[in-house]
Amino acid sequence: MPRAFFVVMDSVGIGGAPDADRFFNGTRPDTGANTLAHIAQACAAGRADTGRSGPLRLPNLDALGLGAAVSLASGDDAPGLGAPPGGLWGAATEVSPGKDTPSGHWELAGLPVPWDWHYFPDTQPAFPDHVARAAARAAGTEGILGNCHASGTEIIARLGAEHLKTGWPICYTSADSVFQIAAHEDHFGLDRLLQTCADLAPQLHAMKVGRVIARPFVGDAETGFTRTTNRKDYAITPPEPVLTNWVQNAGRRVHAVGKIGDIFSMQGIDTVAKGTDAELMGHLSDLVDDAEDGSLTFANFVEFDSLYGHRRNVAGYARALEWFDAAIGPLIARLRDGDVMLLTADHGNDPSWTGTDHTRERVPVLAAGLGPRAVGQVGFADVAASLAEHLGVPSRGPGKSFL
Repeated sequence: MPRAFFVVMDSVGIGGAPDADRFFNGTRPDTGANTLAHIAQACAAGRADTGRSGPLRLPNLDALGLGAAVSLASGDDAPGLGAPPGGLWGAATEVSPGKDTPSGHWELAGLPVPWDWHYFPDTQPAFPDHVARAAARAAGTEGILGNCHASGTEIIARLGAEHLKTGWPICYTSADSVFQIAAHEDHFGLDRLLQTCADLAPQLHAMKVGRVIARPFVGDAETGFTRTTNRKDYAITPPEPVLTNWVQNAGRRVHAVGKIGDIFSMQGIDTVAKGTDAELMGHLSDLVDDAEDGSLTFANFVEFDSLYGHRRNVAGYARALEWFDAAIGPLIARLRDGDVMLLTADHGNDPSWTGTDHTRERVPVLAAGLGPRAVGQVGFADVAASLAEHLGVPSRGPGKSFL
């Protein structure tokens, strides 16, 4: 039986979302944002030479059709990406009313978000009193720190010392539908942080806040504070079956690599592997070699987004893309006859753009194992329908297969 490897390059958008004018970074609409094209243009102009140099080099992804997908999605030029497409290629457009991780992943898995998410205002305080009290109660403290929109790295640098002194958790949000709690792994305790988030999550999920996220960190005021890899997302459970359920219900195995298990609340998932992106690439490599016939491997590589997109680091994002391309090439070469590896993204996060937030963009759809094939403009949900068809399992939802 054929296998499927579904790889999300978190935030690697390619511009052109038709409703970008409805989404904002501050007061600026996302119209014209293009994560990949703007990185490629900066590289070609010599503006992204920190730790690398020259035009953006992504030979493996471009050989599948990445450059052609950028042009299809937005009409923008991506210097260095112009190879004739040798794989399946196209561009996907989202319909869910969000530019966040759950919205993108749920729809890619066949379920457009059926409601409007709750977002906290960019005010200080950001949280209503009853939410702040509930967070303190869950943590067993008299209050919380933060209570604002913030960058995760910035807020622990600013409030880490006060957190160590008071023991109060650092609570913050962003333009996404999230409530994030940062606490010191040793002084506050990792288990206590995870339990705090688990206890608070049902109340926030009832408000349609998409995720409560535990953000553990270590360090001190003298040496600095650093987030660890023990992040955990407590996400709303999808209200209907998605691709992972379809595959598991057909008696097949589903392997999650990265934060996929958290995003889908472990629905339809048999195994989970976490770690840094480098460690995740090792897990994905092992599954290319060892995953069962008929299985689905669903992977997310988040560091494009978390380390470089939100921090508006163009050179860092370019380095991450080039590392990913070099690492994924050997895995594509080891696919078995009948396997498909489909690569896409969940939203954009243009590191050249205003602000620190995601950007509303179309995403590439690239696949190895199906030969050269142009699929044109498709929907996010069409990705799930196509993978289901490839695996020979029944699909549900609005998606139509492009295979």
